[in-house]
Amino acid sequence: MPYFRVLLFLFAAAIIACAALFIFSGDRRYLRWAGRLFGLGLAAAVLFFAVLLVQRFT
Repeated sequence: MPYFRVLLFLFAAAIIACAALFIFSGDRRYLRWAGRLFGLGLAAAVLFFAVLLVQRFT
């Protein structure tokens, strides 16, 4: 479980960094990276909550 939390924290930090780089530079590739990372972070969050749900019922 701590691994998932660290993973989600790293995704959040990377998304914030990409968004900040987009704001300061105006380069759209940072925004695309932020979108991709958001999708991956969302998938990791769903996996995290699925594991929590499975642990609750077993």
